[in-house]
Amino acid sequence: MPSVAPYAAQAANSRGRRWPESPAKTRSEFQRDRDRVIHCTAFRRLEYKTQVFVNHEGDLFRTRLTHSIEVAQLARSVARQLELDEDLAEAISLAHDLGHTPFGHAGQDALNACMREHGGFEHNLQSLRVVDLLEERYGAFDGLNLTFETREGILKHCTAEIAAGLGDVGRRFIEGTRPSLEAQITNLADEIAYNNHDIDDGLRSGLLSVEQMRSVEVFDRFFRESIHLFPQAVERRLVNETVRRMINFLVQDLVATTHSNLCAADPRSPDDVRSAPTLVAHSATVAAETLTLKRFLRDNLYQHYLVQRMSSKGRRIVSDLFDAFYGDVRLLPPQYQAKAAENRPRAVADYISGMTDRYAMREHRRLFTVDDR
Repeated sequence: MPSVAPYAAQAANSRGRRWPESPAKTRSEFQRDRDRVIHCTAFRRLEYKTQVFVNHEGDLFRTRLTHSIEVAQLARSVARQLELDEDLAEAISLAHDLGHTPFGHAGQDALNACMREHGGFEHNLQSLRVVDLLEERYGAFDGLNLTFETREGILKHCTAEIAAGLGDVGRRFIEGTRPSLEAQITNLADEIAYNNHDIDDGLRSGLLSVEQMRSVEVFDRFFRESIHLFPQAVERRLVNETVRRMINFLVQDLVATTHSNLCAADPRSPDDVRSAPTLVAHSATVAAETLTLKRFLRDNLYQHYLVQRMSSKGRRIVSDLFDAFYGDVRLLPPQYQAKAAENRPRAVADYISGMTDRYAMREHRRLFTVDDR
């Protein structure tokens, strides 16, 4: 196994799994986590779950699956340069969206509204629920029985009240400590990935124009550089060159700033990282540029009327499904009917959140359309 810095998460010294297992002979514990995520049902479903554009709207737009792979690639790259555990960063990245609903954040908002009186719904908590309970691959335990470190990294944010019921994995939200550096990296790799691939998808879809994007200074800077280097290139190639340069710039800044923070804090162990302030960060200048970009995408892409139309449809489908299944559990598949006997609203939320976009639309037609040919 590649050596890592003393402050990196140590696979050999993991806090372990909820259910004890014999060590793997050919893999580290974090590699084993990654492999379990890749082979689980929830991971395969991400292929047909919305990022921004609903899956059937085009073959080239990102889905939750391709997004997760892009996050993993960025997280591994940063972890390697900082001498951290790449496998843990990859495992967290691939698992971080396992609990996401169909129809992206619109679906999550709708399901959270339906669950308001029943504990709410949040996709990070649901991702943890997937790996701890809902996956059914092993005879000895429910879930995937991942290590503490991977589970902790999946849980990106949480209220202290909810954290109190999660045991060790929620303790940091009560004590005010930080997760591993690998988890911190995944958090920002997620942001770099979705900001830049949303630019690409927004331009590819025609909902954004290059002229609009050039009003954002960080995009315009690298677009001008691309034109200078490739004056004969068509616009699509220039966009690709621009996005590639933006990602490289953000990763380099992240590595340099984090390295500087590590030198200043001088952590000697993973426990030192937990008690320190957040160490993985962008420089102040780049963080400000990123915030400007996020606001632009919010105002011009996520709130575009065509995106809002599909978001509205997604919210309506999720709300209708919840009302139907909650009102009559006999409409649920048998395995969820059994779970509903213990906790009806949570069983319904588990069923709906596990749906792909097209499966949710199909279920909606089955329940609300007379002719479902």
